[in-house]
Amino acid sequence: MPDTSPAPKPRILLLSAYDADSHRRWREQLVASQPRFDWHTLALPPRFFRWRIRGNALSWLNEPLLKESWDLVLATSMVDLAALRGLHPHLAATPAILYMHENQFAYPESEGQHASVDPQMVNLYSALAADVVLFNSDWNRRSFLNGVDRLYHKLPDGVPMETLDQLSRKSQVVPVPIEDRLFVERAQALNRTCPHLLWNHRWEYDKGPDRLLMLLDELADRGQPFRLSVVGQTFRQQPDAFEAIRQRHGERIQHWGFLPKRSDYDRLLTEADVVISTALHDFQGLSMLEAMAGGCLALAPERLAYPEYVPSSQSYPSHLDDTRAEARGAADCLMGLLRGSEHAHQPLGWSLTGLAAPYENILITTLEKHRVC
Repeated sequence: MPDTSPAPKPRILLLSAYDADSHRRWREQLVASQPRFDWHTLALPPRFFRWRIRGNALSWLNEPLLKESWDLVLATSMVDLAALRGLHPHLAATPAILYMHENQFAYPESEGQHASVDPQMVNLYSALAADVVLFNSDWNRRSFLNGVDRLYHKLPDGVPMETLDQLSRKSQVVPVPIEDRLFVERAQALNRTCPHLLWNHRWEYDKGPDRLLMLLDELADRGQPFRLSVVGQTFRQQPDAFEAIRQRHGERIQHWGFLPKRSDYDRLLTEADVVISTALHDFQGLSMLEAMAGGCLALAPERLAYPEYVPSSQSYPSHLDDTRAEARGAADCLMGLLRGSEHAHQPLGWSLTGLAAPYENILITTLEKHRVC
């Protein structure tokens, strides 16, 4: 009698070496949206950055799951994939996908924790060891490849320049999805007279709080009324710009600081009129995408990943070396949007529904190529 039992699901080992909120959110969404695979996960807590990125292969040395056989390994960009494959030789024959939430070549040079070349080398070796390298934005992909090129030209000898083309050929862009529930119709029209401005980023210098302060000052000097919410992950030590914003624009503030309830944050995304970025560093921009899904107009600089989904009419000129000029350009752009009839642009292509099939296709294709080989 023929065996009619269903074929076993392909077994995938998902490795997250620095399981920050966005990384955890991505992997949980991915597993939930891909039920035809048998998923198993190893994750390390998001602390001790230097130790995590350099020592994760050692931390996992005796993990029982790494001694098992797998059909596919899917690792995030903090995973030392090359070391793992060396320490567990049977994994060297297992197809591997590397998902690059970020790359260590594109962090701001002044951020002290990235002064060493070690994190960059982990990214590079992992990308070379992977069969497929996925990036959450084309900006991420380009900055990684450009960073590798710059590094290669600094090294004294023995540099395999041909690997640049190899890395480029096996690289693809598949964003971190936005939950379908965040795509909603606005309950009220945009307030173009006294707009509710939302800045919803990590409270760190690389998100440009000083640039936000200058923009708000510029709007106030021009007599433009506005309400303001500054929310996001906060830290014990914060750039001085936040206190200056609170002192100068306190009467305009609607929400301030971290919102512990996700439901309160989601509601804010649908109540605000304009979501603002002033970032110097953002590999995809989940907070911008979330607010745009909720019906906010976007106001973002023409840099980083923003041109991939922010309409040009909602983008202001980037002046990295002239914050005053950038603030004036951002104010010009915003006031033009308020005078016009521009509507919110929901990034439907970044929805979970829209991206589930591309993820599934990449997983299946990688598995099938390995079986053929």
